[in-house]
Amino acid sequence: MPGGRRISAHAVCTAIRDDIVSGTFAPGSRLIEEFLARRYGVSRVPVREALRTLESEGFVTTRRHAGACVAQPSEREAADLLDIRALLEPLGAARAAQRRTEAHLKVLRGLVRLGQERARRGQLGELRPLGDWFHETLAQASGSPSLAGLLVQLRRKIAWVYAVEPAHRAAPSAPGTALRSDFSLRAVESWDEHGALVDAVARGDAARARALAAAHAERSMSEYRLRRPSRVRSSKHSVNTAGVRN
Repeated sequence: MPGGRRISAHAVCTAIRDDIVSGTFAPGSRLIEEFLARRYGVSRVPVREALRTLESEGFVTTRRHAGACVAQPSEREAADLLDIRALLEPLGAARAAQRRTEAHLKVLRGLVRLGQERARRGQLGELRPLGDWFHETLAQASGSPSLAGLLVQLRRKIAWVYAVEPAHRAAPSAPGTALRSDFSLRAVESWDEHGALVDAVARGDAARARALAAAHAERSMSEYRLRRPSRVRSSKHSVNTAGVRN
């Protein structure tokens, strides 16, 4: 039925995008409909629809005689992503301070508590999904579906093009504690910054929220490095599209 096909195409789109962002499909690699249909256990129709959506988002490009391929952003395009983020995230934070609901605040505060707890325990592997959820909720709190959509798509593309890999340096030792890497320290600082931002949003202080978001984006920029193209991974596991998170 049409409704089922739309859901399937959306799930396949999410699965392909995740595989592109993770590097399973490297920049420049071909995306063959038949292979993708087998990989995700669907027909070629939702795959074709998904590829069209991903092309409109900039993850996929169509080449003559080659068909759909993973896009290869230039260094200039990659740098532009960070510049655009520096402009849009402060705007989204300011709008959130003006338009957020109590439901948004409840989710944001809960995520900050979890993020701070995981960061202080050194459970860094759990922070990425929490961070994505936090920024998606903050974008939704802006009250602008168009702005929220741009912000979510922007963060996906930055995660695809860049790797976060700050230089490691030892932190001063404290009694009874082990040395922590710069990555761990930055994670703690980052979630404390998220907490301050939520406080500003809760107070309705748009100027403060904008300034905090701008400062956070500026600090994050020094931690990014361009990913280098790698070979397509040979993972043969299938993806259960019914369980793909939206």
